[in-house]
This record gives sequence, structure tokens and C-alpha cells, in this order.
Amino acid sequence: MKYSEILVKAKEHLPDMTKFLRDMIAIPSKSKKEEKLILRIEQEMEKVGFDRIDIDPMGNILGFLGQGKHLIAMDAHIDTVGVGDPSLWSFDPYMGYEDEQFIGGRGAADQEAGMASMVYAAKIIKELDLTDDFTLVVTGTVQEEDCDGLCWQYIIKEDKLRPEFVVITEPTECQLYRGQRGRMEIKVTTHGLSCHGSAPERGDNAIYKMAPILLELQQLNDTLHHHDILGKGSLTVSEIFFSSPSRCAVADSCWISIDRRLTFGETKESALNEIQSLPSVKKFKAEVELYPYAEPSYKGLTYPTEAYFPSWILTDQHPVVKLAVDNYTQLFRKEPFVGTWTFSTNAVSIKGMFDIPCIGFGPGHEDQAHAPDEKVLKEELVQAAAFYAALPKLYVQKYASAMKNQKEYNVR
Repeated sequence: MKYSEILVKAKEHLPDMTKFLRDMIAIPSKSKKEEKLILRIEQEMEKVGFDRIDIDPMGNILGFLGQGKHLIAMDAHIDTVGVGDPSLWSFDPYMGYEDEQFIGGRGAADQEAGMASMVYAAKIIKELDLTDDFTLVVTGTVQEEDCDGLCWQYIIKEDKLRPEFVVITEPTECQLYRGQRGRMEIKVTTHGLSCHGSAPERGDNAIYKMAPILLELQQLNDTLHHHDILGKGSLTVSEIFFSSPSRCAVADSCWISIDRRLTFGETKESALNEIQSLPSVKKFKAEVELYPYAEPSYKGLTYPTEAYFPSWILTDQHPVVKLAVDNYTQLFRKEPFVGTWTFSTNAVSIKGMFDIPCIGFGPGHEDQAHAPDEKVLKEELVQAAAFYAALPKLYVQKYASAMKNQKEYNVR
């Protein structure tokens, strides 16, 4: 491969990538409301010449290129969070913003830029004849902001698609990421007995029962497991609710939501057990459970799961990591930074649940995700498109055979 030609082609396509990204930003696409954006992506995939384009029953779009035996996937979730307080934005989040360096708007970095670069990587593959014995599937996935990885649970189990590895195009500043902490959404409930607030001694206040549990959770956070690469597990109480007949009554129940971040080695069972073992949880017989998720996609399909999203990591010697480092070095003539995400991605399912290796490389910076004045560097669109275009052929030529024994490289 002539890597210099790939970079030149990627730069040539920057105007088209810019227009496509700005078009995507202009279409509001909060989770469960992505249909118009999916149709816009389908239009662009047709324009650049994908061999096959499917929209599955959940609403994910899958563009296929090639017919080789090695199935490789690249993924971008195309739903976004909301705008938040519009007064915190210096430009309209959907009309967007553009100058010589940046493209701005909701979804610019998180993570519609990844989709723009992937689609034009496919065009580069066709233009420079970078095909080989691979089939590339580019996925634009839905509902990730609501439930990380649910889309890929569906793709793997129901669409019956199991790639040899997946490139996650979430923001990495065009560096390489090889893991992330997982997370859980946990509910803790205390029960009491309501009565008139003028005589609270007649009742049993569920809010008071929650108070010592909150303090013990705060202390538990300080003792959670630490991993050398992914860092420390954490928890925070993110919400608190109650039920009561009125503001003039004792609360008969109280429940809280816990955002639990899981470092490597922590499991669903261990995280729940730590909370169930707290003295006040046992004393007040509090219920500890995972939140369920069962919300319909924009196509009306409901695919229930529980709010458990495992951590994952690849060793620096894993064939997919070595492939990505090799590809980066040949393209950009320098060594990459290899790190991990702070936030969660669809790889919680792909690697965390199904043990399909993932590598992260995407345009945009993590600190732009969910932030006002979200933006992405145009140069990173070019770098990402070039990286994605070169990767499949290099994999087939140099690393596919090593993947037969890739499990020996898993972190234990």
C-alpha cells in the first residue's frame, strides 16, 4: 500500500466529509428518534458506492463493502444527547459552526464525525483498490446514549453478524484506545410506613433509613478496586426519589440510583454484593437491584436488557493492538499514544459480553462529548478516514493469521 496516496485521497474528500457531517448535525437525533439521520446516512452510503446497505429491525444501518472471508466492522453510534441549556452555546447546536479548523454542533465529536470518516474511508478503498480478502461492514448504531451496546447485542444475536474485530470510532483525538471501564445502573430501595406528618412517631420514615446507606456508599467508593491501566472503580449516587401520600406525610419508600463504574476484574455480582453487604442495607432490609432497560427504538422494537455494561481491555501485544499501531505508524510516520477511554462505548457488548476484540480510533476529543459548543477538528476527519481505509488490507496481509490464537493475549 502507498500510505501517502491514502492520505492525499482523504484530504481530497474533506469537503464532502465536512458537508456530510454538517448535514448530520443539522438533523436532531436523540436516542429513539434517529430515523431521519439513518436515512441521510443511507443516502451518503449509496453515493459513495457501498455494495449493500441494510437497515435492521432495530434501526441500525449497516453498509457492506467487499465479499472476502474476513469480516471486519467499524462502528459509530449516531444518536446524540440533547442540547441542555441553549444559553450555554455560543452558536446554534443544530445549525452548527464551521471555520478553517473546526466543525461544531451537537454530535460533532460524539460521534457523527466517526461516521463521516468511515463512509469516506469506504470510498477511498474503492478508489485506490485497497480491497482484499475481507468484507467491511460500517455500522451506524442507535440508542447507545440510552443503553451502551444494546445495538450490538442485537446485531450479534439477531442480525447474526460476528466480526473478527471492531474499530470503535468514539473520540480518541486520533490516538489508539484499547479498553475502558464498565458501568452499572443500580437501584437501592428502602421501605417504611406513611402517617400524618404531625405525628411522625406513628410511621416509619423510609428517607431516614436511606441516610446511613448514603454515608456508607460514600465510604465504599474510597475502597473500590484499582487496576493499573483502567484505574479505580467508582460509584456515585446520582438520583434520589421517594413516595409519600403528601408533603404532610412520612415517606413510605425511598430509592436512589447509583452510577457504578467498573474497573477490570470487577463483576456485576461483586458490585451488587458490596452494596448488599453494607451494614445499613442489611439492617433496613434494603433492596439492591440493577435497573432494567426496555425502551422501543424508533422502529418500535423493544429489546430488553439490564443496565450492566462490562469493562474490557486488550493487552499491548494483542494482534489487533499491534495491527492498529502498525497502521498508525506507517500512515503518520510516528508512534501513537495508546490509552483507554474514561467513558463507556458500544464495546461493552462487543468485547465485554461477546469477546470480540475492539480497538478505538476516532476523531474528536472526549471532553467535547455532551458539552456545549461541541466541536471536532477537520484535520482529524482526514486522519481517521485514512486510518480506516488502510486498516482492513493490512489486517488481511499481516495480522489475520495471528487472530486464530488471539484469546491467549486476553487480560486475565
